[in-house]
This record gives sequence, C-alpha cells and structure tokens, in this order.
Amino acid sequence: MLLVVDIGNSHTVLGLYEEDNLVGQWRVVTSNYRTGDELHILLAMLLQSIGIQPDRITGCCVSSVVPPLNGAIQHVSKRAFGIEALMVEPGIKTGIVLHCDNPKEVGADRIANAAGALEEHSGALVIIDFGTATTLDVMTENAEWLGGVIAPGVQLSGDSLFERCARLPRVDIVPPKSVIGRNTVTNIQAGLTYGYADMVDGLIVRIAEELGRTPKVIATGGLSRVIAGVARRIDEVDPLLTLKGLRAIYYRNTGKGT
Repeated sequence: MLLVVDIGNSHTVLGLYEEDNLVGQWRVVTSNYRTGDELHILLAMLLQSIGIQPDRITGCCVSSVVPPLNGAIQHVSKRAFGIEALMVEPGIKTGIVLHCDNPKEVGADRIANAAGALEEHSGALVIIDFGTATTLDVMTENAEWLGGVIAPGVQLSGDSLFERCARLPRVDIVPPKSVIGRNTVTNIQAGLTYGYADMVDGLIVRIAEELGRTPKVIATGGLSRVIAGVARRIDEVDPLLTLKGLRAIYYRNTGKGT
C-alpha cells in the first residue's frame, strides 16, 4: 500500500492507496513543532482507525512546503514502515518541464498538483489550489509548467480582516444569497466568496489572453467547492488532485504500479 502525504502550511492531507484505489483519507492541522514521535503516534492512530497495520505500507511519497517537518516525516517513514519516503524535490522524475526563472523555487504541492492534472487531462490547463495561499499554475499541452500566480488565500484574507477590524465578526466562508449583503455578516461573506471568485475569473481571462487559447480550469484545495460554486470559469473541482499527483510521481520514480 502507498501512503501519500501533502504537508501544507495550515493542514496536512494524507491518503492511503491500495493500487489505484484510495482506501483512506485524512486531513489534520499542520504544526511546525510536531516531533517525529508525535507524527508516529498520529499515523499509527489514523491507520488503526481503518484497520490497517503499518507493515502493509510499502511506499511513501511526500510533498511539503514546511521544511521543519521534512526530517520528522522521513524519520517516521523509516521507523514506522521501514522505508525511505520519496520527497517531491528537485531531481526526481515528475513528467513536467519547468519553464521558470528558478525551478527550485516551485512548491512541491504545485508540482504534485500539476502531475495529478496530467494524469487525467490534456491540453492547456490552469490548476487553482485554494489553500493558505491561492495559487494558479499554467500548463501547456506538452506538460510544460509556464508559471502562475500566487495570491493570499481566502481564509488568510478573512483572518486578517477579522484581526485588524475590531467590530467585524468572524463568519463562515459561504456565499450569501446575493452579492448585495443586507447585514455585516453577508457583506463579509460576499466579499470573501464572490470577491475571490471574480478575482480568479479575471486572472483566468488574462491568462487565456497571454496563452492565445482557452485553458481547461481545474480547482482543488479546502475551499475549492465553495469558490467554484460561484465562479464562472472553473470547469472542474478535484479535491484529490494533490494525492493523485503524489501517487503518479511515486510510480514514475519507482516503476511500481505501472
């Protein structure tokens, strides 16, 4: 069985694959201060929750944008499963050609997303990840990563608003019935949902103009369904895109599963 782990700034998403079937999926809070022992206990509990023994794990692939946790997850992979974790980092096979100023700067999560998209889609693509940051990645039909856009995430913007404006309450990030809010709560909700949807729609229009063609737009990440529900130019939502990409990268580098 293959364990895939996407360590993000706010949350860590884990998936367990048996061949091509996702048999377990978990989402936990990322803590920069979590030790290898704590991660070991957490993983053991998660696997136990679906009746899986650690000795059934034969592979592990990790994307991480939190460097302090890289050593901990590698330690856990060796200790709990007796295997080396494959880290998504420069030098591994991804099937993607990076056309950017410094390929080493491209986040491992963005590489995993691109690899996942290429597994199921062809042609020009824009991949949007609604995470702590909102990222847009532009891919050509030849698996070339051209670059993209990074903007503050929806939740991050909301948190900043609530912290800096004393009289504004925290709200659930859901779209109100109309853009014109009738009270403070719906005013904020409209800004965070319709505002971000229109930002994304506008960026996609500009990207299409630069590409000279209309790309297919795929969204992933924690708030992807919320924003895609009010955006006009998102074609598909795939909440498992990063995990699919990690699985594809693992198979490409090990030859297993092919």
